[in-house]
Amino acid sequence: MTGTYKIADRIILIESIYPNVHEFFKGYEAQGTPDIVVSISEQDIFFEKGRTDEGATFPDFYLEELAVYRKICEKMPYFDSFLFHGSCICVDGDGYLFGAPSGTGKSTHAKLWCDNLGDRAIMVNDDKPILYVDGNNVYAYGTPYNGKHHRGTNMRVKLKALCILHQAPDNKIEPMDKSEAYPLIIGQTYRTFDREAFIKTLDLVDKVLDNVKIYSLGCNMKREAFEVSFGEMRK
Repeated sequence: MTGTYKIADRIILIESIYPNVHEFFKGYEAQGTPDIVVSISEQDIFFEKGRTDEGATFPDFYLEELAVYRKICEKMPYFDSFLFHGSCICVDGDGYLFGAPSGTGKSTHAKLWCDNLGDRAIMVNDDKPILYVDGNNVYAYGTPYNGKHHRGTNMRVKLKALCILHQAPDNKIEPMDKSEAYPLIIGQTYRTFDREAFIKTLDLVDKVLDNVKIYSLGCNMKREAFEVSFGEMRK
């Protein structure tokens, strides 16, 4: 099956084995000459099956969805873009991105923002947004890959601040310098198998650190965590 979609302003042609991926991409349909062509084989699905211990238990159509995004993200650095594992919110037109290892609570913290800000907040992507670097500006894009709760919007927002979370009994936020933030940002960035694309990714991460305010947040999951982070990051 074949379909054409737009992700992070790039036209992508997907040739799949199963129809499920095209249902998954609903809302991202597009027309035009593709920038990226993704063609999935049984070998691609087999590769995804071996990536984790649980891979063998997942249905092939789900593994194909993973394979599609992996192939897209392998090409994105050539378009000054890369995948960041995080939760991104748009508030009053500004983008705020939260990153942390899985299970730390970035989605829970992002939901605190949405719960407390109401209509002022739009969830852009709750898991795997694409970041695009355009000169001194960094934009975050929604994608269909937006977490187990499927919280996201097909939109883009200029990124104002990026915050790395860790759990703590008390809430405290402080700016991070580039050298301190770099390994933490790399840890949440998709690292392509393509050497040239990987070098481009490292350069893009440098530019993000040069142009977006970076914070470290120790937080619990109470309302005060939102008040502390929003109070500082919106400045």
